[in-house]
Amino acid sequence: MADDQVLVRAGFRLLLDTEDGFEVVGEAGDGAEALRLAREHRPDVVVMDIRMPGTDGLVATRLVCAELPEVKVLVLTTFDVDEYVFEALRAGASGFLLKDTDPVELLHALRVVARGEALLAPSVTRRLIEEFAARPEHRRPDPGALRELTAREREILALVAGGLSNDEIAAHLVISPATSRTHVSRVMTKLGARDRAQLVVLAYESGLVRPRRP
Repeated sequence: MADDQVLVRAGFRLLLDTEDGFEVVGEAGDGAEALRLAREHRPDVVVMDIRMPGTDGLVATRLVCAELPEVKVLVLTTFDVDEYVFEALRAGASGFLLKDTDPVELLHALRVVARGEALLAPSVTRRLIEEFAARPEHRRPDPGALRELTAREREILALVAGGLSNDEIAAHLVISPATSRTHVSRVMTKLGARDRAQLVVLAYESGLVRPRRP
């Protein structure tokens, strides 16, 4: 648990200590300490505040995701449209939550991320990505890896960016859930993405999916 506010960390610890299946293995007040503890404990999930003094959560997220691919990062933020969160998703974070999230939602989010899935709430995450991917400074040319995708895989990527689960993709394309999972896994491998959150970012930044206009 990484947050520069002691009371925030204490509140999360109190919540998690009362729930079966959770154990807080370390607390950090800045990004440098979060990275050190992640290296030491190799936790399933790091709950990372973005805005911290010294080494901030964005830098720490980038380093944790690069060095410890088995460790998932769940970002905490005060604002749902926050460029730092966008950059954290680009760096490999598995999702984000607002600091005023209901405790039940936090517990659900931790379970989802610990299972290796991305926490993608389409109404929030997609809006965040659309907001920043639409800006000229964030638009990038189609990466070479995207050209390696088959037509079906591009279709799969677009559906992932639309917030569909593997089962929903299977129903939409009239294929089996196992085939859907295989396609998504293959797309992740070809694009070098850690999880579905990075697939969504890549889909928008490559121009495969266009931000919606108001």
